[in-house]
Amino acid sequence: MERLGTGIGWRPEIADAVERMPGIDWVEAVAENVCPGHLPESLLRLRERGVTVVPHGVSLGLGDADRPAEARLTALAERAEALGSPLVTEHIAFVRAGGPRTASPVLEAGHLLPVPRTRDALDVLCENVRIAQAALPVPLAVENIAALISWPGEEMTEGQFLYDLVDRTGVRLLIDVANLHTNHVNRGEDPAKALDELPVEAIAYVHVAGGFERDGVWHDSHAHPVTQPVLDVLADLASRVRPPGVLLERDENFPSPEELERELTAIRRTLEDSAPRHVITCSPGHVITSSPASTAEEAATSDEEPASEPARRRLALAEAALLSALVAGAPVPEGFDRVRLGVQARALGAKRADVVAKVAPELPEILGAGYRAAFLAYARGNPMTGGYRRDALSFAEALLLDGRSGVLADAETRHRLRDWWLERSGPAPLSRRPAARLARATRRILLRR
Repeated sequence: MERLGTGIGWRPEIADAVERMPGIDWVEAVAENVCPGHLPESLLRLRERGVTVVPHGVSLGLGDADRPAEARLTALAERAEALGSPLVTEHIAFVRAGGPRTASPVLEAGHLLPVPRTRDALDVLCENVRIAQAALPVPLAVENIAALISWPGEEMTEGQFLYDLVDRTGVRLLIDVANLHTNHVNRGEDPAKALDELPVEAIAYVHVAGGFERDGVWHDSHAHPVTQPVLDVLADLASRVRPPGVLLERDENFPSPEELERELTAIRRTLEDSAPRHVITCSPGHVITSSPASTAEEAATSDEEPASEPARRRLALAEAALLSALVAGAPVPEGFDRVRLGVQARALGAKRADVVAKVAPELPEILGAGYRAAFLAYARGNPMTGGYRRDALSFAEALLLDGRSGVLADAETRHRLRDWWLERSGPAPLSRRPAARLARATRRILLRR
C-alpha cells in the first residue's frame, strides 16, 4: 500500500480550489460520480501532476444480506483502472434490503446503515468482502460508518468486529475518526476502547470530517468544520500508529479555499504533535507488509466456509424489518429505540429530498418553495426502490397523477412539470417504433386526465 500523505475529498464544486491547494498529495473521488470514459478534466490534470486519486464507493452494500452485484463490482474495478488508483474503498454498511429471501420488494436506503455486530452478519460480510477482493484489480479497504441507532442483541464491540473482519479476510481498513466520535455521542461507544481493539497495522488511511450536535445527537454532516473532539480522536490514533494517509472530507456547504486549507493545517499539526508508538514504514511505491492477518490474496483464496444460506436469510429479515420501519412506515422492530429510529427516518427523508434536488435541479426550480414539503410528503408513502434519478421521475409522476396536489395549483407549473417528466421518462432519443409512440401517447392522456 502506498504512503499517501495528506489529501482532500475531490468534489466538482471545489475542483479548482483543490488544484491550487499547496501540499495536496492525493484526493478521493466518489466512485459513483465518476465515468471512466469521461473523467473530469480536473482529475486528469491532478493525475498528470502525480497526485494519487482513490475511488470511494458508496453503493456496493457489502453489509447487505445479498452478495455484491457483479455489475457494481465491475463498475468499481473500471474506475480504479481508469484512475490508476492504488486501492479502492467502500463501507461496512447495508444500503438495500428485501427481495426473494424476505418475499418483499427491494428497498433502497439512500444512506449507509449499520450492520448488526453479530456472527451471522460477520460471516456474510466476510464472504461479501472476499467476493469483492476477487473482482477488484487493486486492494480493497473498508470504512467504519457513523450511526444514529444501535442494533439490539449485538455480540461484539466495533473493535472486535473489525478485528475479526481483518483477520478472516486480510482486508485493509479506512478508519473515519469523525465516525468514531459520532458513535461515542450517539451510541455511548468509547473511541479509545475501539482503537485499543483495532488492528491498527491494517489501516490504509484515515478520514477526518465535520459535523454538529443537536438535542444530544451528533450529525455527521460533512458540511461543517472539523471540531476539536474529532481532532482529539485523530491525535489518539496518531499516537498509536502513523497512518499512511489522512484525508479531509467535505461534501456540501463548501467554505472558502482558505478555510479548507486551515482545516488541513490543523490536521497536519495534530499528526505532528502526536508521537506514534508504532510507525508503518514505507517509501512511495513500496508495499506495507505488516498486518495481523494473512495477506488479502491468501485470505481471498482461503478454504473458509462461505456464509450459510440460513445466516443470509436471518440477516435479510432483520435488515428488511429495520429498513421498512425507516422508509416505509412499518412497525419499529423489537428492541430498537423508537425515538432514535424516528430521528433516523427524518434524516433519511431530508437527505433524499436534498439529493433528488441535486440530481434533478429542475424540480425545485419548477415547484419553487413548495418542493421540499411536497417531496417529504411523497417520501413518507413511497420508499425508494431504485436510484435517485428514478426517484425524481417517480416523484414527478406521483404529483402529476395526484389532482389534489397544492404545489401544482397553477396550470403553468403543471405544464412545466409534465413536459419535464415526459422528456425524461421515455427512451432517449425518442423512439419511432409504434409501441413506443403508443406508450408516449398513453402517458400524455393519463397526465391530461
